[in-house]
Amino acid sequence: MKYRFMVALVVVFASCSNRDKAIKVKGSDTEVNLAVNLAENFYKVNDGFSVAISGGGSGLGIASLLNGQADIANSSRPLNAEEDSLFKVKNIAIRTVVFAEDATAFIVRKSFPLDSIDVVSLKKVLSGELKSWKAITGKDMAINIYGRQSNSGTHSFVKKKLKIRFSRDAKEMNGNAQIMEGVKMDESGIGYVGAGYILHDGTDQPVKVLKISPVKGLTAISPLDKKAIMARRYYFQRPLYQFIPETSWNKVKAFIDFEKSKTGQDLIRASGYYIITPGKSTQ
Repeated sequence: MKYRFMVALVVVFASCSNRDKAIKVKGSDTEVNLAVNLAENFYKVNDGFSVAISGGGSGLGIASLLNGQADIANSSRPLNAEEDSLFKVKNIAIRTVVFAEDATAFIVRKSFPLDSIDVVSLKKVLSGELKSWKAITGKDMAINIYGRQSNSGTHSFVKKKLKIRFSRDAKEMNGNAQIMEGVKMDESGIGYVGAGYILHDGTDQPVKVLKISPVKGLTAISPLDKKAIMARRYYFQRPLYQFIPETSWNKVKAFIDFEKSKTGQDLIRASGYYIITPGKSTQ
């Protein structure tokens, strides 16, 4: 079964009157399909639990922890300095679990006259320094950018990796599904989504995934190239985090243990994500 999520959509597995076994997971849109898959299989062997999952972005998940509205925040970025300070001010001790790794894919319409792009050119495109594709493709088409809101971990990751401010003309979409829909209908559009999101439904997608070259002239790497990801050769790959308040740890431990189990790790790989440092967990 394939799942698509909008910001407010919540998926709940089971129902449970015992609040000590009712787990709320909020956050990263990049991780939401994976979280659903893990929760669905977790419930098969732990039917005493209920697991409610919603997306909306890494920032929303982290804010939910600060407000006491979640037990796990899925995030495709680390905590920023302000968030870290707020947790300390509120005296909320946080455990950090790195449970998978993902790559960010840059997508264009299937008919787009480009198969790869170097990092410097991508920087000029996404920052708005270039307004037309002519310098890159030879075709004078206006550049249309499909991105995420500032509370998105993927937005933050790309911005920091390229050391840019996104173009003011960039469209702010609610999630991966909206970006995919926008790009596939736009002959001059470019957007970014989690590669795991693409691989979750197979590689036959209505968009083209661009290969990325760190420097013009060097070999361009696809975010769908598993060997390259495992060798850390792709420029835009990153760990996926789960932030858990210490007060929720005992409640969620069974779910985290399931993620680390062979079954959980196999599910992570099968969903299009990667495990490079198995079971890495820090406090």
